[in-house]
Amino acid sequence: MSSISITVDGAVRSVEADQKPTQIFADSKEIVVCKVNGQLKDLWTDLQDGDIVEGVSISSPEGLAVLRHSTAHVMAQAVQQTFAQTRLGIGPPITDGFYYDFDPAQPFTPEDLEKIESAMRKIVKEGQRFKRRVTNEGDALKELAHEPYKCELIGIKGGGNDETNVEVGGAELTIYDNLGRDGQPVWSDLCRGPHLPSTKHIPAFKLMRSAGAYWRGSEKNPMLQRIYGTAWPSQDELNAYLELLAEAEKRDHRRLGQELDLFSFPEEIGSGLAVFHPKGGIVRRAMENYSRKRHEEESYEFVYSPHLTKAALFQKSGHLDWYSEGMYPPMIMDEELHADGTIKRAGQQYYMKPMNCPFHNLIFQSRQRSYRELPLRLFEFGTVYRYEKSGVLHGITRARGFTQDDAHIYCTKEQMPGELDSLLTFVLNLLRDYGLQDFYLELSTRNPEKSVGEDHDWEEATEALRKAAVAQKLELVLDEGGAAFYGPKISVQAKDAIGRTWQMSTIQVDFQLPQRFELEFASADGSRQRPVMIHRALFGSIERFFGVLTEHYSGAFPPWLAPVQVVGIPVADTFADYLSGVIKEMKASGIRAELDDSDDRMQKKVRNAQMQKIPYMVIAGEEDMKAGAVSFRYRNGEQKNGIPVAEAIAEIKATIAAREQV
Repeated sequence: MSSISITVDGAVRSVEADQKPTQIFADSKEIVVCKVNGQLKDLWTDLQDGDIVEGVSISSPEGLAVLRHSTAHVMAQAVQQTFAQTRLGIGPPITDGFYYDFDPAQPFTPEDLEKIESAMRKIVKEGQRFKRRVTNEGDALKELAHEPYKCELIGIKGGGNDETNVEVGGAELTIYDNLGRDGQPVWSDLCRGPHLPSTKHIPAFKLMRSAGAYWRGSEKNPMLQRIYGTAWPSQDELNAYLELLAEAEKRDHRRLGQELDLFSFPEEIGSGLAVFHPKGGIVRRAMENYSRKRHEEESYEFVYSPHLTKAALFQKSGHLDWYSEGMYPPMIMDEELHADGTIKRAGQQYYMKPMNCPFHNLIFQSRQRSYRELPLRLFEFGTVYRYEKSGVLHGITRARGFTQDDAHIYCTKEQMPGELDSLLTFVLNLLRDYGLQDFYLELSTRNPEKSVGEDHDWEEATEALRKAAVAQKLELVLDEGGAAFYGPKISVQAKDAIGRTWQMSTIQVDFQLPQRFELEFASADGSRQRPVMIHRALFGSIERFFGVLTEHYSGAFPPWLAPVQVVGIPVADTFADYLSGVIKEMKASGIRAELDDSDDRMQKKVRNAQMQKIPYMVIAGEEDMKAGAVSFRYRNGEQKNGIPVAEAIAEIKATIAAREQV
């Protein structure tokens, strides 16, 4: 047998010409897929002389994606074995897991998922090999004639989204056969791959739930059944993930929003559109008021803009070119008709705004501007509307109507580095004030194929963002090619109390809107110059940040944010009048305090306050009344007795002012 020369993980090796990566990495149990000349490939792939081969670990991001996609295909095989008439959709990996869309005769039940998972375990135990087979469009359509959704994917080969491209991306059509112990195919599926060497390489998985999902995410298409699952490199990692999910479920803002009477999503309003109840309104107002105060201290000026506008504004800004799918459909307004119903004056299209930036540009443009006014920092709590697909809606953290804490800074090129530095410092400090402490930063750079503008502008802005990020002494992660078409971006990634990462603030440098709107200012030498425009959303949206904080604190907000800061609980009715006077005093001091004068027993009142996660329970009995004092009971069950009323008020006010947790 002849030999070939290849490079394996940086070292040149001579191997037999028929040797495959699965043999080369046979002693490395962690290696489940490889890169050949930079392309992700199965370990069964053929090698050529001069190939550069890199092993990819199952624990790496790429290895995890292959593990999860392979597990999705095992799930699809198990579904068709268990429910023979089920038709297949797509099965991509997603964050922490995978899903597969199916068209079954009947919706899946929890009992069905148990049957499917049991069938999957048998397939895994059999150690079926994933074998790649190249085909063509005509043969694939014949072979998959009984799979209408797969045939549709063949028709859009190379033109789908990230999810469909998992199945048919690229110029080549491939089918994967799952081979039994006798080497014969037992099941096949259209798929781009790559896959694990065999089903035995799936260490740990679990099916999570099923839900309805429109085919390819469009409400115009049939409703399918989507099964979600998760897969991990070890059982310990799976167990840890399931424990995290259990804790996350306890903290789910949708459940807590209902239990704590904060917000709701009435069917009468529509999907992704929330109403905030009085208690939720208090939290939201506290969040907004503190943000306003801090923005005023940083010389921001407050502006307001309408919720809708003529189409021409979004044509000018480019949103109708780049973002129309995410916008609500237009309304026809100002149309006038003759008596016979014919059009006297044509109407105009109006859109609900998905962004605030074009309005702020009009404010800048409303009069001549001087360099002396720069940097000009415009700030708005601006409510926007985006027609998010139903499958991605998630409480108030992913909604269709939400309020951005939106700022746009106009400055000179010379001012840009200092402005970005102070912006990032301001953003991080404000997030810390709300109780988030663990951050890393992500720098998104230019994608040459999906961007506009001059190279030197991009380089200057990217370097200024990088320096601002480095100055914060936080981990900086590079997101190569991840910038929007108009300029580079810094994203603040924050970890919550249970270690989940949330994207918070974004700071973007924009080269396009100042040009599109022909924004100018008079420089010191009298010439007209173009300002640099910086977009900054600190929370992302008030609603989303509200949801994040709800989950971070598990509903137990620190006193300064809590809807009710103090509840008064008399030991017996005899002391209700005395405690009522104390509560009035607290209210007069600006404390959000209530008296529980219900007919419930004291212990029931305490339990109710704990369930409502109220920071302070102020209790009064005979000794307290005689001494002009109260007793504190804290959320964690600790108690402090005999505190003079004035001292009690001072302690609560000091905690609120310091934004401390209790």
